[in-house]
Amino acid sequence: MQAIDMHVHVPREPGLPEIEIEAELLRYFRAPPPPADPADMAAKFRELDLFGVIFSVDTTTNTGEKPDSNDWVAGIVNAHPEQFMGFATVDPWMGKAACYELERAVKELGLKGLKLHPIHQAFFPNDARFYPLYEVADGLGIPVLFHSGYAGAGSGTPGGSGLKLKYSQPIPCFDDVAADFPNLTIIMAHPAWPWIEEQIAVALHKSNVYLDLSGWMPRFIPEQLIRETNTRLQDKVMFGSDYPFIQPDRWLHDFNGLEIRDHVIPKVLIDNARHALNIPA
Repeated sequence: MQAIDMHVHVPREPGLPEIEIEAELLRYFRAPPPPADPADMAAKFRELDLFGVIFSVDTTTNTGEKPDSNDWVAGIVNAHPEQFMGFATVDPWMGKAACYELERAVKELGLKGLKLHPIHQAFFPNDARFYPLYEVADGLGIPVLFHSGYAGAGSGTPGGSGLKLKYSQPIPCFDDVAADFPNLTIIMAHPAWPWIEEQIAVALHKSNVYLDLSGWMPRFIPEQLIRETNTRLQDKVMFGSDYPFIQPDRWLHDFNGLEIRDHVIPKVLIDNARHALNIPA
């Protein structure tokens, strides 16, 4: 295995209309059209010798759009278990129904984590109304992957398409949750610009917090995060591409140009993800 990609979006479930946010992301990243067939995605990851964490995002309350189902994600994993691990998604505004769906997705479908996007789902992660959801995740022993920092969707549009960046600020949003759920593994997705220093502080302060580098080509990752990856955060930072918006082979090629210490490279590409995901060596 060359690497574990912590951040992979699934192709749209057949029969569902295109998601407006994903169309905006494709334009923002100037990405080619995503594959319609998960088998094509699996073939790419197999060719690159990558293992990927796949998921969708349920934004029903905020956007009214029907999400890809957890059954769809689980089906892709079952068809390609050597390439993918699946995370569930739920709409946090659904309350008890979200909790029940998360439990079903893990216990019945075999999904291994929870993906949430506070900006797209329009919620503050540290709002106590959503704590029952984390209690379920904690009890199931699964990690929670939160989008952090800037959002590509809505970027440069009037009003940012109504999306509000405040929902993904590391302090207080993720710091509070990490403190209140010390046994819950929390992963901050993406370099959390413009709050990089806050992100570093939370990951340093809370042993149960990790971060992935997805959504940014390595040459654009802020220098202070690269410095901390080489030193104090070398056991906390993980590779992620944000496929299909960024292709993993392009990301890995760019990563080779960074001045990352030799002993840190396997930690970023594989070892830290194994630990965060409880994957045996």
